[in-house]
Amino acid sequence: MTTTLITGANRGLGLETVRRLIEAGHTVYAGMRDTESGAEARALGAHVVRLDVGAQASIDAALDEIPELDVLVNNAGILGTSFGVDDLDASAIGSVLDTNVVGIVRVTQAALPKLRRSDLPVIVNVASGVGWPRWLTTEGRDEYPVPSIPYAASKAAVIALTVQYAKNLPSFRVNASDPGYTATEFNGHSGHQTVTEGTDATVALATIRPDGPTGEFHDRTGRIDY
Repeated sequence: MTTTLITGANRGLGLETVRRLIEAGHTVYAGMRDTESGAEARALGAHVVRLDVGAQASIDAALDEIPELDVLVNNAGILGTSFGVDDLDASAIGSVLDTNVVGIVRVTQAALPKLRRSDLPVIVNVASGVGWPRWLTTEGRDEYPVPSIPYAASKAAVIALTVQYAKNLPSFRVNASDPGYTATEFNGHSGHQTVTEGTDATVALATIRPDGPTGEFHDRTGRIDY
Protein backbone atom coordinates (compact mmCIF):
# COMPACT_ATOMS: atom_id res chain seq x y z
CA MET A 1 0.00 0.00 0.00
CA THR A 2 1.32 3.43 -0.96
CA THR A 3 1.14 6.06 1.77
CA THR A 4 0.75 9.65 0.62
CA LEU A 5 0.74 13.04 2.32
CA ILE A 6 -0.97 15.94 0.55
CA THR A 7 -0.71 19.48 1.90
CA GLY A 8 -3.51 22.01 1.45
CA ALA A 9 -5.90 19.10 1.09
CA ASN A 10 -9.18 20.48 2.41
CA ARG A 11 -10.58 21.92 -0.83
CA GLY A 12 -10.12 22.48 -4.55
CA LEU A 13 -7.19 20.80 -6.23
CA GLY A 14 -5.90 19.34 -2.97
CA LEU A 15 -9.20 17.68 -2.13
CA GLU A 16 -9.60 16.31 -5.64
CA THR A 17 -6.07 14.89 -5.44
CA VAL A 18 -7.09 13.20 -2.19
CA ARG A 19 -10.11 11.65 -3.88
CA ARG A 20 -8.23 10.41 -6.91
CA LEU A 21 -5.27 8.96 -5.03
CA ILE A 22 -7.55 7.12 -2.60
CA GLU A 23 -9.37 5.79 -5.65
CA ALA A 24 -5.97 4.67 -6.98
CA GLY A 25 -5.37 2.67 -3.79
CA HIS A 26 -3.24 5.06 -1.76
CA THR A 27 -3.53 5.54 1.98
CA VAL A 28 -3.85 9.31 2.08
CA TYR A 29 -3.04 11.74 4.86
CA ALA A 30 -4.75 15.04 4.12
CA GLY A 31 -2.81 17.92 5.63
CA MET A 32 -4.60 21.19 6.36
CA ARG A 33 -4.27 24.16 8.70
CA ASP A 34 -7.79 23.79 10.08
CA THR A 35 -8.86 20.19 10.61
CA GLU A 36 -12.44 21.34 11.17
CA SER A 37 -12.53 22.00 7.42
CA GLY A 38 -11.66 18.36 6.72
CA ALA A 39 -15.13 16.81 6.64
CA GLU A 40 -15.03 16.17 2.90
CA ALA A 41 -11.57 14.62 3.05
CA ARG A 42 -12.65 12.37 5.92
CA ALA A 43 -15.75 11.32 3.98
CA LEU A 44 -13.47 10.22 1.14
CA GLY A 45 -11.50 8.02 3.55
CA ALA A 46 -8.48 10.22 4.19
CA HIS A 47 -6.67 10.56 7.50
CA VAL A 48 -6.90 14.26 8.30
CA VAL A 49 -3.88 15.83 10.00
CA ARG A 50 -3.29 19.39 11.10
CA LEU A 51 -0.44 20.77 9.02
CA ASP A 52 0.46 24.43 8.60
CA VAL A 53 3.30 24.73 6.07
CA GLY A 54 4.33 27.99 7.74
CA ALA A 55 4.95 26.41 11.15
CA GLN A 56 7.71 23.84 11.63
CA ALA A 57 6.22 22.50 14.86
CA SER A 58 2.93 21.81 13.05
CA ILE A 59 4.76 20.02 10.22
CA ASP A 60 6.78 17.88 12.62
CA ALA A 61 3.67 16.94 14.61
CA ALA A 62 1.84 15.96 11.43
CA LEU A 63 4.68 13.73 10.27
CA ASP A 64 4.79 12.09 13.69
CA GLU A 65 1.24 10.88 12.97
CA ILE A 66 2.30 9.20 9.73
CA PRO A 67 4.04 5.85 10.29
CA GLU A 68 5.56 5.64 6.80
CA LEU A 69 5.59 7.74 3.67
CA ASP A 70 6.02 7.00 -0.03
CA VAL A 71 4.58 10.05 -1.77
CA LEU A 72 4.60 13.72 -0.79
CA VAL A 73 2.39 16.14 -2.72
CA ASN A 74 3.27 19.74 -1.89
CA ASN A 75 0.00 21.35 -2.91
CA ALA A 76 -0.54 24.10 -0.30
CA GLY A 77 -0.21 27.62 -1.61
CA ILE A 78 -1.61 31.13 -1.46
CA LEU A 79 -2.31 33.77 -4.09
CA GLY A 80 -1.34 36.66 -1.84
CA THR A 81 -2.59 40.23 -1.61
CA SER A 82 -0.60 41.94 -4.37
CA PHE A 83 -1.83 41.87 -7.96
CA GLY A 84 0.33 44.54 -9.59
CA VAL A 85 3.14 46.98 -8.86
CA ASP A 86 1.26 49.70 -7.00
CA ASP A 87 0.13 47.34 -4.23
CA LEU A 88 3.46 45.48 -3.99
CA ASP A 89 5.82 45.69 -1.06
CA ALA A 90 8.31 43.40 0.67
CA SER A 91 5.72 42.06 3.08
CA ALA A 92 3.33 41.11 0.28
CA ILE A 93 5.91 39.11 -1.62
CA GLY A 94 7.50 37.73 1.54
CA SER A 95 4.30 36.07 2.75
CA VAL A 96 3.73 34.39 -0.61
CA LEU A 97 7.28 33.14 -0.88
CA ASP A 98 7.18 31.87 2.70
CA THR A 99 4.09 29.75 2.05
CA ASN A 100 4.61 28.70 -1.56
CA VAL A 101 8.38 28.15 -1.57
CA VAL A 102 9.81 27.99 1.94
CA GLY A 103 6.77 25.96 3.00
CA ILE A 104 7.69 23.29 0.46
CA VAL A 105 11.22 23.18 1.83
CA ARG A 106 9.99 22.92 5.43
CA VAL A 107 7.69 20.00 4.65
CA THR A 108 10.06 18.22 2.29
CA GLN A 109 13.03 18.38 4.65
CA ALA A 110 10.91 17.08 7.52
CA ALA A 111 9.53 14.27 5.34
CA LEU A 112 12.88 13.11 3.92
CA PRO A 113 13.72 10.58 6.65
CA LYS A 114 10.45 8.71 6.06
CA LEU A 115 10.62 9.06 2.27
CA ARG A 116 14.15 7.63 2.25
CA ARG A 117 12.80 4.42 3.76
CA SER A 118 10.36 3.96 0.87
CA ASP A 119 11.07 1.62 -2.04
CA LEU A 120 9.80 4.29 -4.43
CA PRO A 121 9.95 7.78 -2.89
CA VAL A 122 8.02 10.38 -4.88
CA ILE A 123 7.67 14.14 -4.48
CA VAL A 124 5.25 16.23 -6.53
CA ASN A 125 5.41 20.00 -6.20
CA VAL A 126 2.32 21.76 -7.50
CA ALA A 127 3.66 24.71 -9.48
CA SER A 128 1.88 26.75 -12.18
CA GLY A 129 2.25 27.91 -15.73
CA VAL A 130 2.15 31.40 -14.19
CA GLY A 131 5.69 30.67 -13.03
CA TRP A 132 6.81 29.86 -16.58
CA PRO A 133 8.33 32.91 -18.35
CA ARG A 134 7.71 31.50 -21.82
CA TRP A 135 3.97 31.36 -21.15
CA LEU A 136 3.87 34.68 -19.32
CA THR A 137 5.20 36.23 -22.54
CA THR A 138 3.14 34.25 -25.07
CA GLU A 139 0.02 36.07 -26.22
CA GLY A 140 -3.02 33.83 -26.20
CA ARG A 141 -1.86 31.78 -23.22
CA ASP A 142 -3.97 31.88 -20.06
CA GLU A 143 -0.90 33.07 -18.17
CA TYR A 144 -0.10 36.04 -20.43
CA PRO A 145 -2.46 38.65 -18.88
CA VAL A 146 -1.55 37.82 -15.25
CA PRO A 147 0.11 40.92 -13.65
CA SER A 148 0.80 39.51 -10.17
CA ILE A 149 4.49 39.46 -9.25
CA PRO A 150 4.58 37.46 -5.95
CA TYR A 151 2.58 34.45 -7.15
CA ALA A 152 4.45 34.20 -10.45
CA ALA A 153 7.83 34.54 -8.75
CA SER A 154 6.93 31.91 -6.17
CA LYS A 155 5.88 29.35 -8.77
CA ALA A 156 9.01 29.99 -10.82
CA ALA A 157 10.99 29.22 -7.68
CA VAL A 158 9.00 26.01 -7.15
CA ILE A 159 9.98 24.80 -10.61
CA ALA A 160 13.65 25.58 -9.96
CA LEU A 161 13.73 23.94 -6.54
CA THR A 162 12.08 20.85 -8.03
CA VAL A 163 14.94 20.49 -10.50
CA GLN A 164 17.50 20.94 -7.74
CA TYR A 165 15.83 18.45 -5.39
CA ALA A 166 15.75 15.91 -8.23
CA LYS A 167 19.48 16.37 -8.80
CA ASN A 168 20.19 15.92 -5.10
CA LEU A 169 17.90 12.88 -4.69
CA PRO A 170 18.62 10.62 -7.68
CA SER A 171 16.79 7.63 -6.17
CA PHE A 172 13.60 9.71 -5.86
CA ARG A 173 11.13 10.78 -8.52
CA VAL A 174 10.76 14.55 -7.97
CA ASN A 175 8.62 16.53 -10.41
CA ALA A 176 6.50 19.67 -10.67
CA SER A 177 2.95 19.82 -11.98
CA ASP A 178 1.01 22.61 -13.66
CA PRO A 179 -2.72 22.37 -12.91
CA GLY A 180 -3.61 24.88 -15.61
CA TYR A 181 -6.43 27.39 -15.36
CA THR A 182 -8.85 25.41 -13.22
CA ALA A 183 -12.12 26.55 -11.69
CA THR A 184 -11.60 26.64 -7.90
CA GLU A 185 -12.24 29.00 -5.00
CA PHE A 186 -8.63 30.12 -5.48
CA ASN A 187 -9.59 32.05 -8.64
CA GLY A 188 -13.27 32.63 -7.95
CA HIS A 189 -14.17 29.61 -10.12
CA SER A 190 -13.11 31.54 -13.21
CA GLY A 191 -10.97 28.78 -14.73
CA HIS A 192 -12.10 26.80 -17.77
CA GLN A 193 -10.89 23.40 -16.52
CA THR A 194 -12.57 21.10 -14.01
CA VAL A 195 -10.73 20.13 -10.83
CA THR A 196 -10.33 16.65 -12.27
CA GLU A 197 -8.57 18.07 -15.32
CA GLY A 198 -6.56 20.32 -13.03
CA THR A 199 -5.23 17.35 -11.04
CA ASP A 200 -4.39 15.14 -14.03
CA ALA A 201 -0.69 16.03 -13.99
CA THR A 202 -0.35 15.83 -10.22
CA VAL A 203 -2.01 12.42 -10.03
CA ALA A 204 0.04 11.08 -12.93
CA LEU A 205 3.26 12.20 -11.26
CA ALA A 206 2.16 10.88 -7.85
CA THR A 207 1.55 7.43 -9.32
CA ILE A 208 4.74 7.37 -11.37
CA ARG A 209 6.65 4.16 -12.13
CA PRO A 210 10.21 3.59 -10.82
CA ASP A 211 11.59 4.24 -14.29
CA GLY A 212 9.55 7.43 -14.70
CA PRO A 213 10.96 10.91 -15.21
CA THR A 214 12.42 13.10 -12.51
CA GLY A 215 13.24 16.80 -12.40
CA GLU A 216 10.54 17.57 -14.95
CA PHE A 217 7.59 19.96 -15.25
CA HIS A 218 4.32 18.46 -16.52
CA ASP A 219 0.83 19.59 -17.33
CA ARG A 220 -2.09 17.33 -18.18
CA THR A 221 -0.80 16.80 -21.72
CA GLY A 222 2.66 15.69 -20.57
CA ARG A 223 6.15 17.13 -20.25
CA ILE A 224 6.72 20.87 -20.61
CA ASP A 225 10.06 21.48 -22.30
CA TYR A 226 12.52 23.61 -20.41
